Amino acid sequence: MSKGEGKRNNKKCLAYVAAFVVFQTAIITVFALTVMKIKSPKVRFGSVSVDNFSTGNTNSPSLSMRLVTQFAVKNTNFGHFKYDNSTVTILYGGSPVGEAFIPRGRAKARQTRRFNVTVDISFAQLSGNPHLTNDINSGFLTLTSQARLSGKVQLMKVIKKNKSGNMRGIIDIACRLHI
Repeated sequence: MSKGEGKRNNKKCLAYVAAFVVFQTAIITVFALTVMKIKSPKVRFGSVSVDNFSTGNTNSPSLSMRLVTQFAVKNTNFGHFKYDNSTVTILYGGSPVGEAFIPRGRAKARQTRRFNVTVDISFAQLSGNPHLTNDINSGFLTLTSQARLSGKVQLMKVIKKNKSGNMRGIIDIACRLHI
């Protein structure tokens, strides 16, 4: 073997190593930009049903009801999302009329966790509100829901990042009252 052949083999080896390093850098970059990108989970209400609907009398129109809904936490990350205890608040005209407890839990990677939430709603503190009386008489009641789930997304048991899922929604209830 001549000295010129050894130099050519060294150059070939160096070219292969450089190509391998470039290839690995490209793979790591794609992995970091797709899989390792941590997003906030999506928090939503599913269908809502009204139970135990009751009204007051004509002199003091008031309402109470129980909303039963499916609550969904959609985790689009490649790691699980562990969230802390939280609450769902139902508002009427900016005033809270009901609240439900959401126990801490975990949404697995790239999955949606669904569970039922029951919210007892009472309009007793708003019985003198003229907007409430008008809405009751019109047959439509508009409520706003809000919740915030705070927790951590954990990727590969190494990377942990604080994230929170927020929900704000409108619930329209059609009610025909015979007072």
